[in-house]
Amino acid sequence: MVKRKLASHDNLKITIEQTGDKFHVKESSNFRNIEINFTLGVIFEYSLADGTQLSGSWIMEGDTLKGVFNRKDNGKPLTTVRTIQGDELVQTYNYEGVDAKRIFKRS
Repeated sequence: MVKRKLASHDNLKITIEQTGDKFHVKESSNFRNIEINFTLGVIFEYSLADGTQLSGSWIMEGDTLKGVFNRKDNGKPLTTVRTIQGDELVQTYNYEGVDAKRIFKRS
């Protein structure tokens, strides 16, 4: 519950740059700043803000960026989808049958 309350106040900003099938993502918040580089379809390792370690990859399905990751601690899948809708980036997550959504406004 504490992590959820902190997450609701993290003021996360995401910048995504694409060159062909390569992506550079900057995530900055009140709690951490990271930069991630990945190539579509290539597995890489990543850690969530709470320290959860993941391994997986992103693919493009039309205009949708879809990530399928496995948690390193228990092997369970986490799926996330990013889509642009107007001036918003809509990011959805699914983990163990639970869905979540986060909306980022263009600044």
